[in-house]
Amino acid sequence: MAQYILYFNQEWVGEHSQDWFRSRAPLARAAVEEMKEAGVYVFAGGLEEDGPVYSVDPTRDDVLVTDGPFVETREVLGGFAVVDVADDAAAKEWGARIAEACGWPHEIRRVF
Repeated sequence: MAQYILYFNQEWVGEHSQDWFRSRAPLARAAVEEMKEAGVYVFAGGLEEDGPVYSVDPTRDDVLVTDGPFVETREVLGGFAVVDVADDAAAKEWGARIAEACGWPHEIRRVF
């Protein structure tokens, strides 16, 4: 068995109405429940957009942990799931299920 992370960047989500997002929530919860029932679920969650975010800079004499400035990037992690599956094919299957349920693209990477 190997662990894979199935994740998306917030920019991949796109612009949608609150009703659209509400309609996707039960689908995403159902996909996570399927992972649990299949015994492949390790962890899953979305990240708060407005919650606390901290920056860690270890390039100084002391490691600096602050609430900014943040790394300049257009891509921000929006959420992820970790599954423990037999192979790449199974990881792709679960990645497809969660991406379809959420309604936006995901990327799949093996964790080592």
